[in-house]
Amino acid sequence: MALKSFRPLTPSLRFTTLNRPVEISTKRPERSLVESKPKTGGRNAYGRITSRRRGGGHKQLYRIIDFKRNKLDITATVQAIEYDPNRSALLALLAYADGTKSYIIAPLGLNAGDTVYAAVKTDTNDYRPGNSFQLAGIPPATKLNSVELMPGRGAQIARAAGTSVELVSVENGYAQLRLSSGETRLVNAKCRATIGEVSNADHSKRKLGKAGRNRWLGKRPRVRGVAMNPVDHPNGGGQGKSKGGGGRQHLVSPWGQLAKGFPTRRRTKLSSSFILVRKNGRPPRNKK
Repeated sequence: MALKSFRPLTPSLRFTTLNRPVEISTKRPERSLVESKPKTGGRNAYGRITSRRRGGGHKQLYRIIDFKRNKLDITATVQAIEYDPNRSALLALLAYADGTKSYIIAPLGLNAGDTVYAAVKTDTNDYRPGNSFQLAGIPPATKLNSVELMPGRGAQIARAAGTSVELVSVENGYAQLRLSSGETRLVNAKCRATIGEVSNADHSKRKLGKAGRNRWLGKRPRVRGVAMNPVDHPNGGGQGKSKGGGGRQHLVSPWGQLAKGFPTRRRTKLSSSFILVRKNGRPPRNKK
């Protein structure tokens, strides 16, 4: 990955830093693996805004990604590493020996021309990036991505750029995973995972440089609550930066929901029983 900076010929280029991986293909995406992606502007079926600060942006095509990796024991050749406008990670275009093609999340170190496969049992020690196995057959201390939470449901964990999950141990039919957030949890050992870390780790280091580039991404301007009137936001109002109003209260949403330090996870959530250590280093709330 290479971060590209620019000569300060304009004010926006002075602080612009973009990540442009050299291995990205310049060809158009596979026609059979894309579908249209209509714009919603953050509005639901009734025309009401349910997701704020969305609208505009460049037209995008959605890439159909194989999160299940259920073509087993068939080798596939990586034809290209491609950019995906819908996510931070890069995609790898696979061409299987039977002629079918599919997209997967490209792990770090996977290049065009490499061979990958998915298998039920790991009889070999071929733990190269891009290969997919069940957690029961992967050795401990291995970095993983695209991990399933339920067998056959498809990858749900570690799909963003630069993320990974560490396999701690496998025992009693469950695999113990340490997530990048610091959380440690149990997952069924029959769940599938892909070897390696997710590519494009420099995505978080980019600097857009100008407001227009955010508009290209479909993001509209954001107005602080403290800059609004009391009728528009709980943090609004006050003569300047006053203690009585004007945002000296706890940060909340426009509907009064606390924004910092307030737990929103349900105490009775069933999956809490599989969490051994929370991301703050403490046990789950339903455990002592």
